[in-house]
Formats: sequence, structure tokens, C-alpha cells
Amino acid sequence: MSDWNKSAWRKLPRVQMPEYLDEAALKGVESQLSKYPPLVFAGEARKLKTELAAVSRGEGFLLQGGDCAESFAEFSADNIRDTFKVLLQMAMVLTFGAKVPVVKVGRMAGQFAKPRSAPMETISGTELPSYRGDIINGFDFTPEARIPDPARMLQAYTQAAASLNLLRAFSTGGFADVHRVHAWTLGFTESDEAEKYRDLANRISDALDFITAAGITSDTNAEISTVDFYTSHEALLLEYEEALARVDSTSGKWLAGSGHMIWIGDRTRQPDGAHVEFARGVQNPIGLKCGPTMTSGHLKALMAKLNPANEAGRLTLIARFGAGSVGEHLPRLIQAVQEEGANVVWSCDPMHGNTIKSSSGYKTRPFDSVLREVREFFAVHNAEGTIPGGVHFEMTGQDVTECTGGVRAVTDEDLSDRYHTACDPRLNASQALELAFLVAEELSSRREANRQAANA
Repeated sequence: MSDWNKSAWRKLPRVQMPEYLDEAALKGVESQLSKYPPLVFAGEARKLKTELAAVSRGEGFLLQGGDCAESFAEFSADNIRDTFKVLLQMAMVLTFGAKVPVVKVGRMAGQFAKPRSAPMETISGTELPSYRGDIINGFDFTPEARIPDPARMLQAYTQAAASLNLLRAFSTGGFADVHRVHAWTLGFTESDEAEKYRDLANRISDALDFITAAGITSDTNAEISTVDFYTSHEALLLEYEEALARVDSTSGKWLAGSGHMIWIGDRTRQPDGAHVEFARGVQNPIGLKCGPTMTSGHLKALMAKLNPANEAGRLTLIARFGAGSVGEHLPRLIQAVQEEGANVVWSCDPMHGNTIKSSSGYKTRPFDSVLREVREFFAVHNAEGTIPGGVHFEMTGQDVTECTGGVRAVTDEDLSDRYHTACDPRLNASQALELAFLVAEELSSRREANRQAANA
């Protein structure tokens, strides 16, 4: 893109970004990061874009999930493994329901910065700057911790590199074998609470038994023991993003080397703002969060900026309206896309519009509201004749108690037991897998309806 350079965002209005007090320290960190290897490579980003292009045509389904905000303190191989494990289980269930490949994208190895609704927060009469994620400042409620520290970018890079190293090993080293993954899922359905999902699990077992009997095993076909797994995060801290941007030697195009896919949040999607300016110039797939305030004109301007060549797989629109509001907002955005003839992937984020304060005082998300928004998302696309291409969840492989509901019902009173999130409440492993079963049912029903319509 001849009219773009990686520093142009600095001249434009910026929001949700810290003001660093030590300019020399910031420049030193940026210079150091700019010499580090990129975390991801252009060929991987292009492959993801090709797979997302298939999703936009209904020939695939996008599963995007992971932590609300990755933590330095909670970083461990076990936590990475457990979240990756649940995402594999979810992907297998969704693959069976949709009968198309599932594109697996983690909110991992880069999801360190968070936008906040207010720049300051008050506890017990003391007001301090808001916590903005470990890449920017500390969670502890002290004046010292809340000062933005550019050196945190170096720790974020190191943690992201280590996470990617482990994820690549898990993806190709046999951990992702479909028989192993399904064995974990069967463990979930053996509980009395999850009995209603046992039939689908048993049908997956029958399918796996059949392919094994046909001689397709991990010894004869590497594809059933390996997966393609991609990383993503909100590209919020642009100093970090610019420092890791690289020119792809094969195409001459710029790459955001911080993750395979980056997205622009609902608070930072100003068409003439810094975040859109940076994202428009890199070749990675781009996500765009679309909340209730997104207008048709606003969306059209953003599509023109972010995907002027109308490239399939380039732009994913991530709808986040809240249960009960999808029918009010999504149809107008679908119409705007159709009027422009735009190639997009439609994905549903049912987490961010369904955050409430529980009776026990904890911020939470009711499982029933999350599921309701997903179902409304599918219903609107069915009515409009468009493709519901994916889902986007904040979840963890840990047994936390942050969202209420699910088959192993978490109540308001349970929230204090294992409420570990540094920011927003996440689905635990059981809730995430249950949601995958319920989305698989929606996909299966849609596929059957389409089949009957084709035969009518």
C-alpha cells in the first residue's frame, strides 16, 4: 500500500492508549522490539486469510476464543495447554455439527491490552488510573502499579513467544489427535448434568470408529493428529504493534508481526483514528467489533478503509450487541454489507454485550444470555439469507467461577469461589464446551433446513 507507512497513526487522534511519562524509556523499548524476530510469519497470515475466505462462502466456520486479558502472573504451560485443549474439543464438536472445517483462532499470545470504559477507577474513596492490561500497567491498586511502564512490552513479547512455541508444539506433536480430543469430550458428557449432549458425542464416536476401520489413523494420515492454530488479539497498544511490523520479503507488503489476526475494538474504530490507520496497512486478516452504536454509514466507511480491494477473508465483522438487541441492530449492518457487495465473515461475540453486576457484587455474564445472543445471531442470518460464519468467546480452560449458569450451574453465590479474571468474566471449560454443543445443534439445524430447501 503505497500511501501507508507504519508510523502514520502517530499523527492521528488516538483513544484508549496510555501516556508514557518517560519518553526516552519508551523509545528504547520500541527500538529493542523492532530488532526482535516477528512472532508470526506472513505465510501463516496468508493461509489464515485463505481459510477465512472459505468461511465467508459458508465453506468453513470460525472459532475464536481465549482469555479476556492475558496475565503475567497466571502465565504457565498448564494454563496454555488447558485453554488449547478446550478449544480443540469445541472445534471437534462444531466440525461435526457444521460439516465444514473449523478455523481455530485463539485469543492468545498477544491479548495483553484492554480498553476501559473510564480512564480512572475509585476504590474506597481512592482514585487511580484504570488497569489497562499487563502490557501497560499493573493490576495492583497502588499509584506505582498503575503508572504505564514501557518495559512491560518486552515481557509481553517474551511471554507471547513462549506461548506460540508451546502452541505450535501442541498443534503438531500429537496432542491434537482427534481420538485423544474426543476422549476428553466423552469425559464431559459422562456426567449426569451433560447427559443431553451424549447422543451427539456418541455420533462423533461412531464417525471416528468408521474412519479408523477404513484405515485412516494418525499413523496413515497426519491430518487427524495435527491442526492449524492461529493467534489473535486486539491491536490496542500501537507502539507495540508498530515495533513488530515487518515487510514480507516475498510480497513486499507489511505484516503485523504480533499475531496472525488483529482486531479493532468497538471503542477504537474511528474511521479517521489511529487504530484504523495502522490496521489498514498490514496484510493480516482484520477483525472489526460492531456494537450497537455502529451505523450503516460508519460501517461502509470502515470497510472501504480496511478492505478497499474487497478481498475475501480480509475482514471479519464481530457483532456484539447483547441478548435481546441483535434483531434491532444486526439487520441494518447486513444490509450495509450487501449494498456495498462486500466480502466479510460474520462472527458473533455474545460476551461483551451481556455483562452484568451480580447480586453478590461480582461482574458476571449469565450463560443463558450468552446462548440467547448466539441464537438470535443465527436467527437473523437465517432470515436475511446470509452466512453466520463464526463465534468469538472469552473463555479459559481453568475451572473458574466467573459466568453464571451452565450444566454445572454456577450461581451468584459461587462466583467468589474461583473468580480469577484480571478484567472481564470468562466461560470456564465446562461452559465453553457446552456452548459448543449448543452452537453445533444450531449449525446442524441450519444445514438440514438448507438441504430441505434445496430439495423442495
